[in-house]
Amino acid sequence: MKPAFLACALAGVLFAQQFKFNLDHLAPKASEKVDLSLTANLLQLAANFLDTNDADEAKVKKLVAGLQGIYIKSFEFKKEGQYTKADLDQIRNQLKAPEWQRMMGFESSEDRESVEIWVRNENNKMTGLAILASEATSLTVANIVGSIELSDLSELGGHFGIPKLKKK
Repeated sequence: MKPAFLACALAGVLFAQQFKFNLDHLAPKASEKVDLSLTANLLQLAANFLDTNDADEAKVKKLVAGLQGIYIKSFEFKKEGQYTKADLDQIRNQLKAPEWQRMMGFESSEDRESVEIWVRNENNKMTGLAILASEATSLTVANIVGSIELSDLSELGGHFGIPKLKKK
């Protein structure tokens, strides 16, 4: 699994309003696809299987209670040029100030790799996260909807198919 996908699955704060991204036209071009859509109902259903007597699972259950959804699309391509800058721009165009702020950006022209993290703020509270991660032959977009603290998100690791990161 690509590091960009892992970053999307484990990164930061959640937001109350889902932004829209339609990348379905890329699916026929992709050699590998991930399309994760966990609505509030599915998240709550999964949380019902967590044991509140287990400290870690109790933390995850509490965290999930504030989520409205997790949406991730990831594409792997066999050759370069299967997605365009316009595909990324249709998403970036929705991430505008004052609600959205670009928190971090990384770009490597050598590897044609980039990662952007955008956060949404409402009433001085972080209420959103969007991640765009791209390489020459891959593209991943994450949209997590709900309310949660950045420091709590790592608790999702090991649950709901999200890899657990080892603490140093």
